[in-house]
Amino acid sequence: MDRSAADPLLPADAGRFAKPALAVGVVALSACAAGAVTHPDQFFRSYLLAFVFWNGLSIGAMAVLMLQYLTGGAWGIAIRRELEAATRTLPLTALAFLPLLAGLQRLYEWTHADAVAADEILRKKTLYLNTPFFVTRAAVAFAVWLAVAFYLNKWSAEQDARPDAALNRKLQLLSGAGLVLYGLTTTFTSVDWVMSLEPHWYSTMYGVLFIIGQALGALALATVAVVGVSGREPVSGFLGRRHFHDLGKMMFAFTMLWAYVSFSQYLIVWSGNIPEEISWYLARFRGGWGWVGAAVLLLHFVLPFLLLLSRQANRNPRTLTAAAALLVVMRFVDTSWLVLPAFSKGVFRLNWMDLAAPIGLGGLWLALYTRNLHARPLLPVNDPGFEEALAHGRD
Repeated sequence: MDRSAADPLLPADAGRFAKPALAVGVVALSACAAGAVTHPDQFFRSYLLAFVFWNGLSIGAMAVLMLQYLTGGAWGIAIRRELEAATRTLPLTALAFLPLLAGLQRLYEWTHADAVAADEILRKKTLYLNTPFFVTRAAVAFAVWLAVAFYLNKWSAEQDARPDAALNRKLQLLSGAGLVLYGLTTTFTSVDWVMSLEPHWYSTMYGVLFIIGQALGALALATVAVVGVSGREPVSGFLGRRHFHDLGKMMFAFTMLWAYVSFSQYLIVWSGNIPEEISWYLARFRGGWGWVGAAVLLLHFVLPFLLLLSRQANRNPRTLTAAAALLVVMRFVDTSWLVLPAFSKGVFRLNWMDLAAPIGLGGLWLALYTRNLHARPLLPVNDPGFEEALAHGRD
């Protein structure tokens, strides 16, 4: 293929998708802001859901990107730009976190001094669950994520300008340390932002569940995006059926891993049969939330498992895109199943802001993501593994 063809898409291409997404986002967030005046508790609950989901895609993309730098593989070169574009949305999600600081007392029981004083378990957790330390941990997490994403993109851009094996080595070293930091920061932020909504309950597998879910969502979104641009140069001259097959196998592996960790957590909690532990699942199995849980089981695991199991399906862009899009949607449903029952206590309730807030923040996220994707060449032609990846797709 002609390397000179690896130019960014025209700004008009980005605007065609970014402008409608931005408009939808602004309208939806404006409606939520109006709703916050009369129902502030509901606003912060819905906004937390939106933030956790979209921020998870940003840092999940960073994790998959670093994983590919460490392990290699043609699959990662095929979606390199899609992953990098998602990591460059982190400044947006960092800003999106700030409104949550105004709603801490509306979201978290442990922020109320009277509740802590009356509860022995909360008193024992105050060394960790207190507002100053909560904010400090969030600031550290975002500082780490922004710094890692900055250098991943900076050195990748330098590699676009000039082939240099030293740059690839720097990216590998950063990725090794970055994955460790990602695992630590994602674990404590998942505990802070979501698990502490129900501070009496805990799971040692909770952080792992978020890590796998974020990576799966980011990988699925990148797959949808790369198939979306696969019909135009230079991507059409690079992508082959084996690239699609590799992406399908990666999603299959992460889907299996997510199911394994989810079932392991459930099995451990349910077999222990301790009231403080099983109450978390009871809130998510009773009322309408049980049907949501069944949908997660069927559409987040069973159906993707069957779709991605077939070699022929993985090599079919339409089937692969359908499976990937389904996984992105179900990542949101699964996140909702984790967050919202903490407030409804087993009674299924869905407020209009539970959809409007994710759509609003998602509109801004997708607008920025689209512009990021179209701002740089769609293929890393100076990556040391590019020629091998090109040949791999033609086999």
